[in-house]
Amino acid sequence: MAATAEQGERLRSAAQERGLLLTVYQNRRWDGDFLTLQDLVAEGRLGQVYRFESRFEWWQPTAAGWKWATPAAEAGGILFDLGPHLIDQAVLLFGPASIASAEVDTRRAGVVADDDAFVALEHECGVRSHLWMSAVAASPGPRFRVIGSEATYTSWGLDGQELALISGVRPHDEGFGETPADRWGELAGSGQPRPVPTRRGDYGRFYSLLADALNLDAAPPVDPHDAIACLRLLADARAASARHA
Repeated sequence: MAATAEQGERLRSAAQERGLLLTVYQNRRWDGDFLTLQDLVAEGRLGQVYRFESRFEWWQPTAAGWKWATPAAEAGGILFDLGPHLIDQAVLLFGPASIASAEVDTRRAGVVADDDAFVALEHECGVRSHLWMSAVAASPGPRFRVIGSEATYTSWGLDGQELALISGVRPHDEGFGETPADRWGELAGSGQPRPVPTRRGDYGRFYSLLADALNLDAAPPVDPHDAIACLRLLADARAASARHA
């Protein structure tokens, strides 16, 4: 949306003054694994959630592209790239939060911006969120691990919609957004771990909600207030990391 919360506020004010719709493309709200996790939390199948672990990690030992050549002041780096998705999902699940600690590092030679980061959130409800994002993880950890009083949910791998779209698959094609059974997450508690069918991912839902907002005066698919709150947390995370450098 912007590089700072102040810029985001100015953008939101400008839209309000002109009577224009403003939203933010937080497509990861419609990842299949995240939709599945939302159901598990809403249904109480985890019991009281203690800790939410979430990761976007990959292995790119050689840096290339604008994200690594652009300083953080201009929204470069992995914290700006992946942090908004991870923080948005955590806050959507468990409500308002503050930064407990953060580590924002640059690991690869010749890189201007950060490429390895960790953010710990404390939610007002008591849940702790631990969020990892890295371009230097040759062996990624679980995408989600959510620990509760009744069960723990663990899933691996990223939602496949983005790669499918890049390869030319269309949203209306058969199987789009579906996760094969051998990649479903597991619910572990009493007895043997049980596979949990992953809901169909649906990035197209953003656009149908956007159409309703434009044509029917419905709420936008993502409230810009959420994005601005996320920008504040990103700034607080960077400041927290700098204090402990």
